[in-house]
Amino acid sequence: MLTRRHFIGAAAALFSAPIAGPSLAQTLPVGVEGRAPISDRDMWKAWDAQVTPADYDPATSNPWGIDQRFLPRVVEAKPGLLPGDVHVDAVARYLYHIRPGGTAIRYGVAIARGDLYEPGIYAIRRKARWPVWRPTRNMIARDPEIYGQFAGGVDGGPLNPLGSRALYLYEGGRDTYLRIHGSPEARSIGGRASSGCVRMVMAHIIDLYDQVETGSTAFLYPPEDALAAT
Repeated sequence: MLTRRHFIGAAAALFSAPIAGPSLAQTLPVGVEGRAPISDRDMWKAWDAQVTPADYDPATSNPWGIDQRFLPRVVEAKPGLLPGDVHVDAVARYLYHIRPGGTAIRYGVAIARGDLYEPGIYAIRRKARWPVWRPTRNMIARDPEIYGQFAGGVDGGPLNPLGSRALYLYEGGRDTYLRIHGSPEARSIGGRASSGCVRMVMAHIIDLYDQVETGSTAFLYPPEDALAAT
């Protein structure tokens, strides 16, 4: 059983070394008034191409200018971790997807700013390609000048805050409104920028998306300030 003490201290021991922009209001189109937001399936392929570099090599392609350590890498995983599960090391800003044979794929991420990040053990109950987005009530209440204009939702697309793919995190049957998702703000990777979610480079989560099955578990470990407090 994973106790709170084990959960807080576990992230550093799980994995080894590798084996081998503008403001939201300035960039985000407001949805059409009077209808629910949509994601145009006819555009999905074109959007995938738009956010994926030419001659894309996950290990080397870096038009976003992120730190090289945040590019995808194959790493060795601690024995006993369940293939298919996702582990987010909030201190190092890494997401690990466990593979059979004792390895994992490691990706760079951004986590939530301040106290908005919520460590925990979650079930991935839903996945979506080019998802639509609505700010939560708490987001609107906290920052009405930023999020109020988007209360009706935003269509899927390359400027949507959820980006190219999203994994939806649940506790039991309850949607937590936490997501692991692509982001049009790739330069935020490695930092603390979101309102609660875990952000990835859009091309990276396109790679990850097909490998993660619904029903898998996502472990979000505490960030550095929580560890210091403990």
